[in-house]
Amino acid sequence: MPNRWLNPVGVADLSGNGEAEIAAVTTPHIGGVLRVYRRSGERWSDTDYVRRLLSASGVGTSEDEVPFSSWGELPDLALLSIKHYQEDGKDFWHWVVFKRVDGRPLVLDSASYLPSNIRTDFENMHPKWFIEVNMHSTSMHPIAGGSAD
Repeated sequence: MPNRWLNPVGVADLSGNGEAEIAAVTTPHIGGVLRVYRRSGERWSDTDYVRRLLSASGVGTSEDEVPFSSWGELPDLALLSIKHYQEDGKDFWHWVVFKRVDGRPLVLDSASYLPSNIRTDFENMHPKWFIEVNMHSTSMHPIAGGSAD
């Protein structure tokens, strides 16, 4: 079966509510499962989907969210949660990527209103927690129930 490890992904208004959802085929090598991921407004409310997506691409993550203490304490590569709010007791946030390049910290932010998506205005971002990202291994957090036959 050629391309059995490819994970087809699509973004569209699948529910007809005017907001985009992400549809992804997970575990294509063992039959494939179609999963649909939704956001609430402009913020995410779950972390499992990003761990599964990264793991399926061979990228490891920390098992738990780690409370943010300072920019200097962050690992060299991490997903950060910023712009938190609660709605009906549920947390929501905006994802950004923290990275050190040649020892210099920066944040990659997809927000369309920014003049640049590469940010160094750390005083304006208030992370609540982070997920460490390891580009060389999925051993930090493997896909639950998955197999690598």
